This record gives sequence, C-alpha cells and structure tokens, in this order.
Amino acid sequence: MKPDLKSLTQDEVARLLIKQGHPAYRSTQVIQWTYERAAESFDAMSNLSLPLRQWLAAEFDLWTVKELREQHSTDTTEKFLWQLRDGQLVETVLIPATPGLTSRSDRHTVCVSTQVGCAYGCKFCASGLNGFRRNLTTGEIVDQVLAIVRMGRTAGIRVGDAPPKPDPEFRVQNIVVMGMGEPLANYDNLMKALKIINAPWGLNIGSRKITVSTCGLPDQIKKLATEPLQIRLAVSLHGTNDKIRDQIMPVNRKHPVGELVEACEYYAKTKGRMMTFEYILIEGVNDDLNLADQLSAMARRLHAKVNLIPYNPVEGLRWQRPSMDRCHAFAARVKSRGVAATLRIEKGGDIGAACGQLRLQTMRKTSPDVPAES
Repeated sequence: MKPDLKSLTQDEVARLLIKQGHPAYRSTQVIQWTYERAAESFDAMSNLSLPLRQWLAAEFDLWTVKELREQHSTDTTEKFLWQLRDGQLVETVLIPATPGLTSRSDRHTVCVSTQVGCAYGCKFCASGLNGFRRNLTTGEIVDQVLAIVRMGRTAGIRVGDAPPKPDPEFRVQNIVVMGMGEPLANYDNLMKALKIINAPWGLNIGSRKITVSTCGLPDQIKKLATEPLQIRLAVSLHGTNDKIRDQIMPVNRKHPVGELVEACEYYAKTKGRMMTFEYILIEGVNDDLNLADQLSAMARRLHAKVNLIPYNPVEGLRWQRPSMDRCHAFAARVKSRGVAATLRIEKGGDIGAACGQLRLQTMRKTSPDVPAES
C-alpha cells in the first residue's frame, strides 16, 4: 500500500514538496484541501498544477477508510463500520449531544478506534473476541474523524427518523479515544494523530476536548503525563482490587492495581489534571456497594471523577447489566463519599454501540470460523 497522506504533518508535507522542487506554500494548499475542505480526491485540488496532483496521487493515498455499514440509533447515536485498505474492519461512533430526538445537534463527539481488534482481552468486551490484527496508522485514526466531518457537510448525518441534511458548518467538537483497541499500545501513531487533530491546520479540535482511555498500561500512562498536549486521561478501572480485575481484565495480571494506582498518582502530580475512572457495572461482579466504598476511596486519593456505565450486553458473552435501581444505588453511594460521579446514560444500545459489536457481527456473516464467544 502507498503511504497515507494524513499520517504526515504539514511540515513533513512541505519538506517532501520542496524536495520535489515545489514552493513551500504548496504544502499549505495541500493541507487546506485535505482537512479544511476534506477533498474527496487529489483531482479535486483545483489550484494545484496537474503534474503535482498526479505526483500526489501516485505517491499517496488520500483516504484510508471506506464506509461499509452504518447504523442509526433512536437516541441519535450513529455507528460506522469502515473497511481499511487491506480489508480489515474498524468502528467509529458519532454521539450527537441532541436535546430532542428530532432536533439537530450543535455538539458532536466522535469515539475513535486505534487498533484492529485488541490484544488485551477484557472479558466483557467485543473488541478482542477475534484477537488482535494490527495497529492503525496515524492517517487511519485521523480519517475516522474527517470522514464523519465530510459526511456531515456533504451528505448530512441522520438524526432520529428525519432525513439527513447537509450542513456546510458541520464540526466535531470532542474526541474520545475509547473505540476498538488499547490506545496506549499504539502510542506513537496515536499521539501523532492527536497532534494533527488538534493542530490549527488540521481538525483544530482543542486538546482539552480530547480524552484518551486506557485499560491500564503504567509505563505509557507515565509517558503520557510528560506530553505537552493537555489531553484528558480516562482509566478503564472496572474493579478496585486484583481479584476482580484479574477476573475480567487480563492486563491486571501483568500490571496489578497497585502498579496502576502508582502510575495514576504520577500522572496526577505531573500533569496537574483531574483524571476519570471508567467503571462498567456488571451484575454480580463489581456492583456490590462495598466496592463503591473502595472506588470512592481510590478516586479521592487520586482526585479523580468517576463515570459509572451500566454494562452494554454483548452477544456471546455471559455478563449482565445490574438493575437500574442497583446502578443508581451504587452511584449514590459513591457520591455520598464526596466523589464527583456520573451514571452515564446509555447511548446506542439498540444498535450494539459497544466497541467491536458491529465489526464482529459483520465478520461472523462472512467468516464462519469467527468465534461466537470468548
């Protein structure tokens, strides 16, 4: 495969063009066509000379994702299944902050993937059910966001039952790196993608509007603490002790809770930013109210807020969601201990919006050997 253009920064594009004998300002034009205008092809870059457009097309791929399937939720969540250039599949979710199911949203959050599959095998997650295939390139991470931006501007994004309407001013305001894969296991490509997403010449999304989630890789958490970008950190905790995390998160056997907490303390001290603990509530596993007390103590120690998430059932996995009464009681217990906690309202449950489900459904239809459960 040819290199993908969106894996390059503006400075890197400028150096390549200068090496080919083009003036430096041509890089600004190429970048504007790539991000500001989300050009469909190099041929569309009309203020570039024909030889330059031909050279770009011969040397680079402009787009790395192709829409394969799209699902629309009644709560306005949109899930996209992309096919990559090598045939692999990844998912992206668009979450509009829509006050009513038939009104247009003025804020959009995109949840992006960083890997094809996942090697960490969290027992409640669909992303790793068919194993790990590869890391995404920088361009493949960026393209998930830009493809949605382009779609919103040219074709429109469906909201409820209303027909999609193009919106030339369509923008994405927030990025959450919580899709398929472990983001910090693809550290270099991820950070370069986030710098492009944040750059004024790129997608111009503020770093404080970007959140990276990890299942708990201590060395990478410490490395992230030294990055100049003021991105937010979310730790997928889901258990407050080794017994629970060992059961549902195999990564804990290599990096137990104590090691993870030590890395989080380093992050909090170095970055001076509040982090978030993501805590999926699974019936009979981690929803005991005594565990709410442990979670509260850990959050207070690290000055972290807590996102409580009722489990989104995955076909083929045995885990169940607690009753909403139980979820509310757990949230109330955490809050009563002086911790900022939110019981997240589920998005996209009717379309299987949890990471990896649409990909897995599609793969099972085309490949009989894909396992039904893990």
